[in-house]
Amino acid sequence: MTARDMLLGLIIIFAWGFNFVVIRWGLDAMTPMMLGGTRFLVLALIGSFFFARPKTPLKWCFLYALSLNFGQFGLLFSAMIFGMPAGLASLVLQSQAIFTLLFSVLLLKEVVRPYQIVAIAIACGGLTLIGAAGKDTSMTMLGFVLTLAAASSWAMGNIANKMIYQKGYQADLSLIVWSAWLAAIPFFISAYFIDGPQQMWSNLIHINGSTLAILGYLAVVATLAGYGLWSFLMSRYRAGTVAPLSLGVPVVGLTSAALVLEESISPQQWLGIIVVLLGLILNTFGGRLRHRQKTIS
Repeated sequence: MTARDMLLGLIIIFAWGFNFVVIRWGLDAMTPMMLGGTRFLVLALIGSFFFARPKTPLKWCFLYALSLNFGQFGLLFSAMIFGMPAGLASLVLQSQAIFTLLFSVLLLKEVVRPYQIVAIAIACGGLTLIGAAGKDTSMTMLGFVLTLAAASSWAMGNIANKMIYQKGYQADLSLIVWSAWLAAIPFFISAYFIDGPQQMWSNLIHINGSTLAILGYLAVVATLAGYGLWSFLMSRYRAGTVAPLSLGVPVVGLTSAALVLEESISPQQWLGIIVVLLGLILNTFGGRLRHRQKTIS
């Protein structure tokens, strides 16, 4: 990877890692469902001027929007309201890689490798350590469980992604942009029943410059720029070269949350974080090690 492309990779890592701090700020200004709805509405309004509507059938767009957009972020935003620290959320959400593997085996009948089973066991052990850290931490069990649910919804979105490709359609930035229209609908419907019309209206009329900046970051920086640069790198390099960059996201998320939000993490949670990262690293690089062993032998 060239120095320029490595710099682009670092920009993605920082944009996605700091995204969790920005979400925390956004939840101080809006309710979870309203933040999600306005975020995707802004994304759709801006992105539709630059990307043509995809040819993907509407039912697949709905599946993609409900799982990857509404499910993931609705649950994540709710988790952070109910006691999930932003830094830990950036790490626990990466368990989507483990859920994706499990769902691929169950739904797509893909074959799981021995090293992947070990990776799942290690990552689950780390998540158990984080979840069982005790009452001396700022994290609540409800927040932790909701974050795991968000990760599983992200994983279902990944399965939808694979199925869309298998059907011969493209799951690129145009799908992300245009599915945002569909994602905004369940967010606003949920806000109507959870928050009520008065709270929804209050959120809208109190949008100020800082709230617009937050929505702009979530829609433009984290989504359009982040996924756009990621797609660019994936088009130039093998997936095995680009994918490991995502391991830097929770590192940035944990660091920025500690520095900006002054979040603290218990020693047991740090141990769990390290164990989870080891599982994710094994899941990411285990295939390469297995290939090298075959080549040597």
